[in-house]
Amino acid sequence: MDIDSELQKYDVSRETIEKLEAFAALLREWNAKMNLVSKNSLEDVWIRHILDSLQIIRYIPKTTETLLDIGSGAGFPAVVLAIVMQEKLPTAHSILVESITKKTVYLNDVCIKLGLKNVHIENNRVENLRLKNINVITARAVAALDVLCDYAGGLGNKNTKCLFLKGRTYQEELQKACEKWHFDCITHQNIYCDDGVLLEISNLRKRR
Repeated sequence: MDIDSELQKYDVSRETIEKLEAFAALLREWNAKMNLVSKNSLEDVWIRHILDSLQIIRYIPKTTETLLDIGSGAGFPAVVLAIVMQEKLPTAHSILVESITKKTVYLNDVCIKLGLKNVHIENNRVENLRLKNINVITARAVAALDVLCDYAGGLGNKNTKCLFLKGRTYQEELQKACEKWHFDCITHQNIYCDDGVLLEISNLRKRR
């Protein structure tokens, strides 16, 4: 896959691409110190991680003011989205929630070095947060869908959109989540992973 051609599809500037390249370099540097992503996936970081995260930007409303990412870890999709949102949605703000302190140290270092002033890093468990003015919630490789719905249900409001990257078990996860939650869901094929999807969930509410 031609990475430059793929990036052109997102209509981002050379400055944004350079920040994505700088992020990839920082990830490699920090991955030598702590296990952020597997070494195998690091060899194909653009497709496996950066582009995989970047595809979410197409489904983030232009009216978004606040995006919250659950379990930000290595920065996917949150840092990738924050880099692009700095150009595409300059007034939007991202909250990166990560419970492991050493990973928040890494995320802080990355955001400082990349000049991402539109980001706040929250060293906390997501279930401890009570935030209501969240427009978009994202997550990637964090938890099963029913658990993500439990987290998201304690955040945002009825208009909050959830964008969750899921793998081959997504249908079983959807079925289980529907036992506890009502929601509208649009399933998008993952562009960069044949057996993956992006779930676009809205109107999330608890079953009575």
